[in-house]
Amino acid sequence: MSWNPALDPVCPEGDEVDRIQFEIVPRARDLGDFEVRRALPSVQRQMVGPFIFFDQAGPAEFLTGAGVDVRPHPHIGLGTVTYLYRGEFFHRDSTGAAQVVEPGAVNWMIAGKGVTHSERTRPATRKGPHELFGVQTWMALPEDQEDRAPSFAHHGRESLPVIEAEGKQVRLILGTLYGQRAPAEMLSETFYADALIQPGATLPLTAEHEDRGIYVLEGEVEISGRRFLPGRMLVFRPGDPIDVKSVGRLPARIMMLGGATMEGPRHIWWNFVSSSKEKIEEAKEAWRRGDFRDGLFHLPPGDDYEYIDAPER
Repeated sequence: MSWNPALDPVCPEGDEVDRIQFEIVPRARDLGDFEVRRALPSVQRQMVGPFIFFDQAGPAEFLTGAGVDVRPHPHIGLGTVTYLYRGEFFHRDSTGAAQVVEPGAVNWMIAGKGVTHSERTRPATRKGPHELFGVQTWMALPEDQEDRAPSFAHHGRESLPVIEAEGKQVRLILGTLYGQRAPAEMLSETFYADALIQPGATLPLTAEHEDRGIYVLEGEVEISGRRFLPGRMLVFRPGDPIDVKSVGRLPARIMMLGGATMEGPRHIWWNFVSSSKEKIEEAKEAWRRGDFRDGLFHLPPGDDYEYIDAPER
């Protein structure tokens, strides 16, 4: 006789049903002056929608003279978006873009067939103590977009849609959510949002997107009767309505992310993402050759005096 959960007297019902498919604890990596916590990719999930890397940077405090110096390095097959809460840094890339990243704004770089970029703290910012706290994500591109030309777009804080209701505010960074659309060009179905939930308030996450997750940055949240502190990514079952309640004394801040499931897994090596192992091998050899004039990669104008060597493996 098979077990029928509907007839089990202790079967949980309603909100007691665990709608959380995966709880991901990010891996911490010390970069010297600050710590990065990487939630994706993980053992449980390689991607949530198109999101294939998810890094929390900081919070960190820098002394006078210190800062971020990420030397030029390459990417293929992905898009990167940087979203800061505190601090700033200066982005340069091989498309010719040179842009200060500030809190609440979006830098959206599509690597396509190949791009090189750097991220540094400006000399003016280094003249005094300063902070850095934000999230950087990589998004896998659809297979038919992996070889497109690289591009860069910047969207200021004031251009991002803000959805507000009693006790909650959602700033839409990328894609579509709650009937709103962010300005950046998306190549696949996506949503990515910064949400602030006041104590006692509840934010619904509807089932309009197939893949959905949240990352808790600050405060404490409750979902389906379980409580979660900062530094957790939660991935939900498709189709289930989800309510995220702020239960701490302070507001909860979460990142909401997801979209359509990609058409297949991706290969990852260093900073390269692709549906093709061959393309990764070609990019690997192109970077190692260092032909920045006629080769696949070019160094960013104004930051072309050094670069990061490819790892041995």
